[in-house]
Formats: sequence, C-alpha cells, structure tokens
Amino acid sequence: MLPIPTGVILLVEDNTDDADLILRAFERAGVANAIHRVEDGHQAMAYLAGEGKYAERLMYPLPAVILLDLNMPRINGFQFLVWLRTQSEIRRIPVVVLTESKDSASVNRAYDAGANSYLVKPATSEEINRVVEDVERYWVGMNERPRLILKGKAGD
Repeated sequence: MLPIPTGVILLVEDNTDDADLILRAFERAGVANAIHRVEDGHQAMAYLAGEGKYAERLMYPLPAVILLDLNMPRINGFQFLVWLRTQSEIRRIPVVVLTESKDSASVNRAYDAGANSYLVKPATSEEINRVVEDVERYWVGMNERPRLILKGKAGD
C-alpha cells in the first residue's frame, strides 16, 4: 500500500466562471498545491483511472482531495461519488462537495453516496477565499491521507 503521492487538488466543475473564481481564490490564498480541473464526472473518472490523456501519472497524479460540483452534464456529482466509492484502489480519496444547493435532500444524498464534506458555494469572493484556504489547510495540510492499494491503471 502506498500513500497518495501528492498534495494535488482535483477540481470537478463544469461552470467555467465558478472554476475561475475558485482557481483565483486558491492563487490569492497562496496555495502552492497543483490544482487540476476537469469539467464533469466522466472526465474525473478518466483522470482517476489514468485513462487517455491522464495516463501519465507524473503529469496527472492522484489527488489528495477532490472538490466536486454536483450539477454537471453527462455524469453528475452523485453518479461520480457512487462510482468512486466502488473503486477499490481509489475509493478512499476524500471528496469535498462544493455546490450551490442547500437542499437537505441533496446534502443527505451526497453523504449517502460517499461525500466526506458538503459545502455550499459562497456568494462573495471573501467567502470563497476563506473556503479554499480552509479546504487546503485541512484536507491537504492537516488531514491524514488514506493509504491506497495501487495497481493497474489507477496506480501506474
């Protein structure tokens, strides 16, 4: 078993404006960790499985944490969570849902599907800055990372 090798953050966000705000907030916060963005659950699955352009693990290492929007085309955040938690090699990667919905049914559904945390997207840039600082500080800096059994494509 090997630890997750890096402090990479995987942002799964289909909305370009939201993704840009989040990425700028990480930059303003001085977060040095690499942040890789994919636009939907399908691309996130390919990234984690090391398929296609994500096959080179030096360029696309497994993340320390995944920031996940729920409302996306093709494969939504709920479907992605269910898939991730069935993947024996990578199912322990922490997932922080970062979405617009405050609906209690969505919150419960996300946790039932395997989310580790659920955050509502902040309305102001100051709040976004605070959220990304806290995410990086806790999930990348303080949180003890799970050990993964890496074999085949997901661990090459």
